[in-house]
Amino acid sequence: MPALICGSLAFDTITTFPGRFAQQILPDQVHILNVSFLVPTLRREFGGCAGNIAYNLARLGGEPLVMAALGHDDGVQYMERLRSWGASTEFVRLIEGQYTAQAIIITDTDNNQITAFHPGAMQAAHLNEVPRQDNIRVAIVAPDGRDAMLQHAAQLAQAGIPFVFDPGQGLPMFDGAELKHFVQQATWVALNDYEARMLCDRTGESLASLSRSHLRGVVVTLAADGCEIWEQGERTHVPGHTAEAVIDPTGCGDAFRAALLYGLERDWALAQCAELGNKLGALKIAHRGGQNHPIDRRALGL
Repeated sequence: MPALICGSLAFDTITTFPGRFAQQILPDQVHILNVSFLVPTLRREFGGCAGNIAYNLARLGGEPLVMAALGHDDGVQYMERLRSWGASTEFVRLIEGQYTAQAIIITDTDNNQITAFHPGAMQAAHLNEVPRQDNIRVAIVAPDGRDAMLQHAAQLAQAGIPFVFDPGQGLPMFDGAELKHFVQQATWVALNDYEARMLCDRTGESLASLSRSHLRGVVVTLAADGCEIWEQGERTHVPGHTAEAVIDPTGCGDAFRAALLYGLERDWALAQCAELGNKLGALKIAHRGGQNHPIDRRALGL
């Protein structure tokens, strides 16, 4: 059965700074910040949260149903790429006069990232509506246009479709009341550790209290340390997996979320979903880009 993926489709321009941001940014001078990073390498990749999640889910053997917006530049090319994985593009909209969303990412040697993001066609993603299909088992509201995230969460709740709220880098767009409403509508919440702290700060909740609500679980990823799961106020740590190489962290969180969707659709326990997510994240970080890593289902125990 398909998993509905509401989120961004974008092109990533990825560069690497062969140093550490911390050595270039002076904390006592941030009020007059003016820095330049020499980036000897540059490449352009297909990306966006919905695209990365769909890639991983399709490779795992799932059925991604993408709902997103693309621009007039290379949108058709991206559409063809999605279809090549067997992903449905029935709800991917092409927007004339807009560029496909663009992310410009600089990564330093500590795998810290600075990103500039142009939303482009993504700002029209709210024109898509959640389909009323009985065969949609699970969904995710991933980073997207602000209006799209608000509307799609409400539409999923109204349709009675269980979904993961994954605010990601879009979290700062929402105030505490809006974030509380997202959580009230969601079935699960997925965050990284920084986003978890911000969500708790803005809502006045703790991870424990959030997990004692109607939610079936809160998942917090911890990079190489794996992740923690909160269920009914109880925390469970799921250890990470050692990567063969640490090349590029771009898209690791999306790989994890694809594994989460794959397991939730099959009624796995949340810890089992997270275990697969940690494996997939370790696999992805050893390859450049968010959609270039091979996935061996047998090696993952599937």
